[in-house]
Amino acid sequence: MRKGWLAVKKGDLVYQQYLNILREELRPAMGCTEPIALALAGAKARQLLGALPDRVEVLVSGNIIKNVKSVIVPNTGGLHGIGPAVCAGIVAGDPAKELQVISEVTPEQREQLKQFMDTVPVQIHPAPSELVFDIDLTLCKGTDRARLRVINHHTNLVYMEKNGEVLLDLPICESSEDRLTDKSCLNIEKIVEFADAVEIADIRACIGQQIRCNMAIAEEGIRGNWGANIGSVLLNRQGELLSKQAAAYAAAGSDARMSGCEMPVIILSGSGN
Repeated sequence: MRKGWLAVKKGDLVYQQYLNILREELRPAMGCTEPIALALAGAKARQLLGALPDRVEVLVSGNIIKNVKSVIVPNTGGLHGIGPAVCAGIVAGDPAKELQVISEVTPEQREQLKQFMDTVPVQIHPAPSELVFDIDLTLCKGTDRARLRVINHHTNLVYMEKNGEVLLDLPICESSEDRLTDKSCLNIEKIVEFADAVEIADIRACIGQQIRCNMAIAEEGIRGNWGANIGSVLLNRQGELLSKQAAAYAAAGSDARMSGCEMPVIILSGSGN
């Protein structure tokens, strides 16, 4: 182990910043992160409203529209799109699970989701802001109304309101790094030194979880019939090469994930792929 500028001290500010960045960035998520962020917003908004709504309105940025359009939302029976993602969170989501908000959906809740989508109007509009990531969700039940807004990254809740009473109103920042650890401490040289010097015990939990979850869904992608089966194709062609194996397993995990596989991945910088 090389002792460099970090000196592996628990109290070292930069060392702690690096650990914080890993913990912030390496997070479990089931399904493509944009639909799951919509499901999380739906679950939180229903919790705020205190009832199943009879009207839903969601404003979303163009980038979210693009990313949500075609991917399968897990635990919905093959549904895809903004409406099903939001409604899955409203009907069956557990907001405490964050990006695994719809990881435990019962058969009864799936049936309830279908009935809800058949009877409750969901209005979807482009968000008026220029933000790349913007979810503005309003749920109504009779005269009761709950609204919340998530911007910049998937769990960054900045606004909550119920029946005209503002419960949360944080400043709007255009940076996607809003309320995250300052990454200006990062550069290639220091990252390499951190990797050489870090105490394994300090990263075992987050890195170990990443290895377990991502390898599991990659293996499922190789075994199963997910997406375009790119992983299997790569293995069959030049699978004896380690570089091809790495590409195959990564592709297989992504194929499974984007096709609605109900297994979590550990995302990095908001992306599971």
